[in-house]
Amino acid sequence: MSRWIYLAPVAAFLVLAFFLFKSLWSPAPSLVPSVLINKPAPHLILPALDARSAAFTPADLAGGHVSVVNVFASWCAPCRTEAGELAVVARLPGVALYGLAQKDKPAATRAFLDEVGDPFTRIARDDDGRASIEWGVYGVPETFVVDGKGVIRLKYVGELTDEVLKTQLLPAIKAAQAGP
Repeated sequence: MSRWIYLAPVAAFLVLAFFLFKSLWSPAPSLVPSVLINKPAPHLILPALDARSAAFTPADLAGGHVSVVNVFASWCAPCRTEAGELAVVARLPGVALYGLAQKDKPAATRAFLDEVGDPFTRIARDDDGRASIEWGVYGVPETFVVDGKGVIRLKYVGELTDEVLKTQLLPAIKAAQAGP
């Protein structure tokens, strides 16, 4: 009888460990739906990163061209590794790539971009994270495709990889360019 008293905590731990381990392969965060899809992008006026880069505005997002908004930070490890994919997006014709630096110091953000490369046309600062909340951001990195009328067409949560670029981001950009 006293042996069960010692085995109960071990069994409880094993059950808990099983469910926590299993949750690692539950629906990927990139599949989290967004209520902002097919809705206008948040109408926010944010400060520019620094003198080298202007901020993007709501008028930029509704300027008749497809915009890709990438939420990033210098302290984000996946943001560092997705730099190559962002460079590909920056070279796409008819697409403007905007950055939103979340909860970061401007000097740290600039040093990060100087190190990994700055693919952004414009960069806005979200010093306190409130703009990210308006965009429905869960964490960095996240990427949005906004059509020429300023309507969000795709939200991708997580690091951009070559596979994500080919299967999700580029098709969403083409669809946004084609219109509704």
